[in-house]
Amino acid sequence: MTESEIRESISAYIRERFLGGDHKGELEETSPLLEWGVLNSLNTAQLIGHIRVAVGVKIPAMEVNPENFRDVRSITALVTRQRTAAA
Repeated sequence: MTESEIRESISAYIRERFLGGDHKGELEETSPLLEWGVLNSLNTAQLIGHIRVAVGVKIPAMEVNPENFRDVRSITALVTRQRTAAA
């Protein structure tokens, strides 16, 4: 998967699972997911599961923090780093 495909997979999952499938909603690459309350503990765990299955990247527990999960861009960067480190 390219970085763009990873970003789209994460964005599509968030829209479908946590924003009611509204594909025309306001979710942008830098939308503040934590401030909006989109990524609570359960939703973050579900997103991490999606990333493991869809992208093939396991996110270490020590990387699950507000800095890495503040928006789609930061999550994509985390996944890309983890993917590169595992290669």
